[in-house]
Amino acid sequence: MEMSVDHAGNGAGNGTGNSRREVVVGMLFVGLLFFILGFVTWLNGSLVPFLKIVCSLNNFQALWVTFAFYIAYTVMALPSAALLTRTGYKKGMTLGLGIMGLGALLFIPAAQSARYEFFLLALFTLASGMTLMQTAINPYIVRLGSHESAAMRISIMGLFNKGAGVVVPLVFTSLMLADIDSYSHTALEALQPAARDAARATLSQRLVFPYACMALALFVIMVFIHFSKLRDLPPEPATATAGVERRSVLQFPQLVLGTLALFAYVGVEVIAGDTIGLYGHELNVEHFGVLTSYTMMCMVIGYLIGAVATPRYLSQQGALLLSAVAGLLLTIGVATGSPTDTGVSQVLVGWAGVPAVPNTVMFLALLGLANAMVWPAIWPLALQGLGRYTASGSALLIMAISGGAILPVVYGHFADLGSSRGAYWMLLPCYALIFWYAAVGHKLRSWGRTAT
Repeated sequence: MEMSVDHAGNGAGNGTGNSRREVVVGMLFVGLLFFILGFVTWLNGSLVPFLKIVCSLNNFQALWVTFAFYIAYTVMALPSAALLTRTGYKKGMTLGLGIMGLGALLFIPAAQSARYEFFLLALFTLASGMTLMQTAINPYIVRLGSHESAAMRISIMGLFNKGAGVVVPLVFTSLMLADIDSYSHTALEALQPAARDAARATLSQRLVFPYACMALALFVIMVFIHFSKLRDLPPEPATATAGVERRSVLQFPQLVLGTLALFAYVGVEVIAGDTIGLYGHELNVEHFGVLTSYTMMCMVIGYLIGAVATPRYLSQQGALLLSAVAGLLLTIGVATGSPTDTGVSQVLVGWAGVPAVPNTVMFLALLGLANAMVWPAIWPLALQGLGRYTASGSALLIMAISGGAILPVVYGHFADLGSSRGAYWMLLPCYALIFWYAAVGHKLRSWGRTAT
């Protein structure tokens, strides 16, 4: 059963009765939170090669940054959902900001000690707060207006999120990666052990000031949201689908299969955003620390297309199908393209004065364009018809973010065993799963039966 609220404020079934003004105000507040989530999340793309130098790590070890960060979504998703049933969406958002601020503060002793396990603990704490935030704001934005336009609203939120991802690597590179050549593997190996340790400790100290500023900003925004007039939506009313009494979220195939598709998607999104710097470093690309911005810029373009095209010109299902096909084709381009020729980037971005990069790096960045509409499309398709199980369903989908913990580490393992470029073949089955969900899986309403 579909329930919707039109943008003129005529409640059509979900009981929110949101006016157009409330929708706009709510989107502005939530957009700020999506920007914060993007700012923190996409620091990892630059942090991975940075910590690889500071802590003397291989690819597999360095990508434990993504594991510690994204595994928090699996560990903390259900507790976050349980907490939200007590606090409501708005209080959950403020509490999430507070936990994020604590995680940012933990970076200070981690940087001062240059201990990798301390960095991982700080990342886990930071992501725990983000899990609570994500569990609150994703169903909030879905329910803020009509179901048919949910992907459009999420696409707009994606502009805030990925817009932060464009800015962050540039800021991080200017603050953290200045004179990074003096900390290259060759330069460090030429030093005596004591001097080498001192150089790495000096580099690690660069993290103290920015993360202290981040913690302060998070606490200030927490207070701002707490005292704001952001409306807290009421609980989702109970619904039934095709006369079937539901006792568990696992009885909704569209949700379970959507969770698997989201797991695959988050994994490939993180690989495209967080390994491009490592891959570019191996190819001796100058300013490799900013390459995550290439991927994020492509995602911003994709979100702009999604905000304009859905649902007016393109259905949520159609957007997901196109995204999966583009992902399959670009993965083949990454794995088989030239790691030296720069023709593709010269054609696509050379006119804008952007430094050219090898074709395989450009194809990897373009995966951001393919990935942009996957998250906005899967959420409304997976949550459709869940009724009072929406909060639990949201928690299950949030747990799928663990794909960003597991799949990049798998990539790192294959990259160390073989080659970084060859390891990208693992993206193919992920996009194939997303394609199947778009074509078939999202239509299922009970196991063994499609929606009517």
